[in-house]
This record gives sequence, C-alpha cells and structure tokens, in this order.
Amino acid sequence: MVVLTERLGEVLLDLKKVDGIKSVAIATRDGLLIAENTLPGTHPETFAAMSATMLGAAETVTNRFKNDSVNRIIVESEDCRIVAMGSGPKSLVVILTTINSSLGLALVELKKSARRIDEILK
Repeated sequence: MVVLTERLGEVLLDLKKVDGIKSVAIATRDGLLIAENTLPGTHPETFAAMSATMLGAAETVTNRFKNDSVNRIIVESEDCRIVAMGSGPKSLVVILTTINSSLGLALVELKKSARRIDEILK
C-alpha cells in the first residue's frame, strides 16, 4: 500500500510541476478520493466527487447520442480551468489550472499521467 501511495504521489507532484497547474486529484469513477495535491482551502473530496460527476454525465450523454467515448471534459471560468480525464476503467484524474496557462501542455501531461495512474492501479 505504501508503494502504491508513493507512486501516485509522484504522479501528482509531476503534474504540479507543469506551469499553471495548481491542484491535482485522483478519484474513483464514482467520486471517492484516492490521492490529492491541492491548494490550501480546497476541499479535495468535493473536488474529486464533483469532477467524477461531471465526467460521468458527459460520458452518459455521449454514449446515449453518439455511442462514443469521452476523452476529457474541460470547464472554464473567468479565473481557472478544470480538466478531468479517465485514467483507466476505475479511476480519473482532474487538474485545476490558471486560465492563462497553456492548455496544450496541460493536456499532454495529463494524458501521460492518466496512463501512469492506470498502470499503477492495475
């Protein structure tokens, strides 16, 4: 269990090194927090649960109308961006970025991290 926690922690730290990424969480598909590295004052359990709900809703809509899968969801506000992506059949990873950060770089790193998480949790 310690090795698993350490390996997931490394993934979180690597994502936080990307310019503009302020918070990172890994959750089960039903929204239970697995690991997090979030800003002080953030409620990581809520961050994980709401992200899982948004990703699940997007997957439901997409499957219902297009019979296709969702790669990721992106929510933008005036100040920040939230991106959630599946990291295997049982988990997801979500980041919170500044609005001015490079979305392309964040997506590349998020995709790599999602693959790593899937391998760790297998």
